[in-house]
Amino acid sequence: MTHYVAIVEEEQGKAVGVWFPDLPGCFSAGDTVDEAMLNAKEALELWCHAMLESGQKIPPPRSLSELRADADIAQDLHQFMAALIPLPDSLRTQAAE
Repeated sequence: MTHYVAIVEEEQGKAVGVWFPDLPGCFSAGDTVDEAMLNAKEALELWCHAMLESGQKIPPPRSLSELRADADIAQDLHQFMAALIPLPDSLRTQAAE
């Protein structure tokens, strides 16, 4: 199963935000971490469907190690929690390799 790394930004008194470093513009939120994780899965699916419908490819996911080596992402990984969100099998075969 293919997974995308999601950055989970949880700050006191604010909604929990979730975004995907490998999927520009794919983000979600929730009032709790659990709600944000459920919403992140839905956001990932909707984002991928929109990409495919517009004739674009789904970028391949990078590993956590690759993201840690990316200076633009490393600080966020250090500061916030990371989660792996699964890409449904029906979309996995359509992701760019």
